[in-house]
Amino acid sequence: MKIENITVHNYDNLAEYLSKHNINFLIIAIQNLPPRITNNITEIGLQYNARVLVVPPVAKWINGALSFKQIKKVKIEDLLDRSQIVLDTELITKDLCGKTILISGAAGSIGSEIVRQVMKYQFKRLILIDNAETPVFYLRGECFNSGEPRNIDIEIVDIRDEVKMSDIISRERPDIIYHAAAYKHVPMMEENVSAAIKNNVQGTKLLADLSVKYGVQKFVMVSTDKAVNPTNVMGCSKRIAEIYVQSLNFEQNTTKFITTRFGNVLGTNGSVIPIFKKQIENGGPVTVTDREITRFFMTIPEACQLVINAGAMGNGGEIFIFDMGKPVRIYDLAVKMIRLSGLILGTDIQITFTGLRPGEKLYEELLANKENTTETPNPKIMIAKVRTYNYAEVSKEIDELIALRDEDPFVIVNKMKEIVPEYISKNSEFEVLNR
Repeated sequence: MKIENITVHNYDNLAEYLSKHNINFLIIAIQNLPPRITNNITEIGLQYNARVLVVPPVAKWINGALSFKQIKKVKIEDLLDRSQIVLDTELITKDLCGKTILISGAAGSIGSEIVRQVMKYQFKRLILIDNAETPVFYLRGECFNSGEPRNIDIEIVDIRDEVKMSDIISRERPDIIYHAAAYKHVPMMEENVSAAIKNNVQGTKLLADLSVKYGVQKFVMVSTDKAVNPTNVMGCSKRIAEIYVQSLNFEQNTTKFITTRFGNVLGTNGSVIPIFKKQIENGGPVTVTDREITRFFMTIPEACQLVINAGAMGNGGEIFIFDMGKPVRIYDLAVKMIRLSGLILGTDIQITFTGLRPGEKLYEELLANKENTTETPNPKIMIAKVRTYNYAEVSKEIDELIALRDEDPFVIVNKMKEIVPEYISKNSEFEVLNR
């Protein structure tokens, strides 16, 4: 075929064509290609030193015309080989429409995307809370500058503020709470044990207790794969929060408590992608903790869509885990990002290995095999088979832990290990407390 007397070549001959011609740019103009094909085209382009770019959707063209400046580099997220999510929109619509919904941590990476997903439905009222002023400022702009005036209230508040949180929940009477507020960075929480207990444990317990007190129908907690056989303070604090809300679920019949657990999310604040991007822009080096370290990854929208779908299908007491696909080696991720930037590893930029950080492990776990999960109608969502706890015992132990929140970190961690015996510290000063 020819268009304007220019030969149109077959995609199957792409590698052969690039090998014979000095091509500077390889532009992908097809929308919504499967990641497998995008990955394949990108690999071929990089092999022959072509810069791989993508054309944005037509809706984003300026006045219906495309300028070269709008053609962007392929994002690493576009190359994540994951099958498309099929959501039960009918179930979600039934769950969210006409409801008053509160989202904690609403200005964070996960919380703000949950806000975007919820705004697609006809909710009655949306209450958004976060304690970070600047992110709340941007969230406010996004919510109120969208051209769709909705019934939304945004407040700067700490989830540990019992008076303020009690006032909000008693006044607004939310039907559903999505609890995304949490401290999540492993090395930071190894150094700030008290903060992990106050925010991740005490904050969650307060919200959960207020949910029961004021008749919240459903409480959906966002957790992490690091809660599975935890090796660090952050992961264990989230596991303790899981234990509390799950045990509370079976203690009363007012609120359904549901937990969602997933791995790393590409592009979240402080995740490897933004860090690598900045390091590459600054000329390197790109820092990787260990050549063999791997992580499960999914995109922010994918994770949040599954949180909402799991919340809609939950009956209370479940810990839902998501199909995270195959683990990705962080070193390979860094190499591909360098190549996508048009740089040559070892010549233009270097990778340095810094060693595992405190509390970090080489491989994460999701409890995602058939032996310890049960299926749901959505193939991307499973229910973890985990031990259940007696509420009275759990409540007593957690109250004792919260009372220790300002004590010496070793005293606090020792109590955490009593509550979660499978918590085995790794690469951490707290290894001396391992049982």
